[in-house]
Amino acid sequence: MVLRAENVSRRFLRQRKGSNVFYAVRGATLALAPGSLTELTGRSGSGKSTLLNLLAGLLEPTEGKVFLDGTDLYALEDGPRSRLRNQTLGVIPQGQTALGALTVLENVLLPGLLYGLPCPRERGEELLDQVGIAPLKNACPTELSGGELRRLAIARALALRPGILLADEPTGDLDDENTRTVLSLLRRSADEGLAVLLVTHEREAAGYADRHYRMDGGVLTED
Repeated sequence: MVLRAENVSRRFLRQRKGSNVFYAVRGATLALAPGSLTELTGRSGSGKSTLLNLLAGLLEPTEGKVFLDGTDLYALEDGPRSRLRNQTLGVIPQGQTALGALTVLENVLLPGLLYGLPCPRERGEELLDQVGIAPLKNACPTELSGGELRRLAIARALALRPGILLADEPTGDLDDENTRTVLSLLRRSADEGLAVLLVTHEREAAGYADRHYRMDGGVLTED
């Protein structure tokens, strides 16, 4: 399974003197192939998260196309695109998205329940163990620290065994030991056949990646 962006751009309108058009991403072309971990770095505001959201089917490009194998993601209606995304893409967002009414384990299992693709409880518990928060499986998200919530999101993104994993700053709020745990998990996921995109400021991440890209002012270049 290959996720491919072809000359994608995303522009926004803004009210200010001079040009009222702002390009967050400009003409980016990128392919994520199975078994590879791709690192994407750049300053804050350079367009990294915008590109990830374009690839994830969450933000429609102004120009260009995004293909999942032979399927044009944005040629699909919202419903079919959401179902396809849920079945094939694991997304680790930068923000916290856990539902407070559910336990930690229930949050991990939720994506499967939404679309009738049940994730075995044992799978959820295994993932929580891999990210180091298995003892918190029955806790509420409000009891977790920022770093623990980040690790919950990682476990949830992997629950349905996606073919592609898009991770936006997954080591934010983590100490050195847990950063290495998460980076090792992403590397192992790629070695097991996933196509992994890692958006990060973490310098240590470079040693885990196969390919290295950088965003500057919305422009994507390969290092």
